[in-house]
Amino acid sequence: MDFVQRAVDPWGQNVPIHIAWFLIQVAAIAGLLFLIVHVIYLRYFAPKVPDVAVPPELVARTPPHVPRHSVASRLYHWIMAASMLTLLFSAFLPKLGVEFDWVPIHWIAGAVLTVAVVYHIIFATFWQDFWSIWPDRADLLDAWRRFLRFLGRQVPPPRRFPKYPLENKLYHGAIIITGLTAIATGVLMMSRVRTIFFPRNPYFFTDSAWGFVYVLHGLAGVGLIALVIVHVYFAIRPEKRAITKSMIFGWMDSTFYLKHYDPERWRIETPNSSSLGKRPEA
Repeated sequence: MDFVQRAVDPWGQNVPIHIAWFLIQVAAIAGLLFLIVHVIYLRYFAPKVPDVAVPPELVARTPPHVPRHSVASRLYHWIMAASMLTLLFSAFLPKLGVEFDWVPIHWIAGAVLTVAVVYHIIFATFWQDFWSIWPDRADLLDAWRRFLRFLGRQVPPPRRFPKYPLENKLYHGAIIITGLTAIATGVLMMSRVRTIFFPRNPYFFTDSAWGFVYVLHGLAGVGLIALVIVHVYFAIRPEKRAITKSMIFGWMDSTFYLKHYDPERWRIETPNSSSLGKRPEA
């Protein structure tokens, strides 16, 4: 079974032209299988993590609504989500038999996503704690402890989470790889269609090079199908809804914060004290 579609160009060369479209179903099934496995793991195999007693003085100092996401971060998230879903539907629905004029919709959504990602990179670099979304040694140590507890080993319990748990950070890394690949190849592919940005030039690359660009773009696209399924799944899980709510309203309840997050690893400002740390991260 060939994962890449190929064709013979006018010069008789066998060149790639795109991914095989059955990979759409493969990506969707992979995302759904992850959901099933995760539900089974949580139901039957996940080790119990003991609750940690929270000092009363910390409870008293913590505001009822703990700020988590700024307005700018929330706007970026929902613009990115809307543009990405538009890209996926406009790209793959025609391959599933739904006919419509998808090219203008696709490149406009791609342009919106590109601008949003560039803005986010600049904003995260200069106005946020850039490294808070990247795994560190503490994350890896806690992951190792969770794995050992899963095997039944007696080890210290993992600590409560920082602002972004390891699974969020790993997902963020996967989105970076697939998203930037889709954007970079999509920008190149825009030279093959008429847009407002630059003249159409389908001869910018050789047929073989264009095929490589199309294959990378397709792989990134089907990868995003699975990643979006996983993201929506976690967003609607009961124990994660407080996080989803924070992406709408910008804050989470203090009870949820104190139960699941380590104030030493995610420090917030409080009305009565600055001892809990620096300004809230967006």
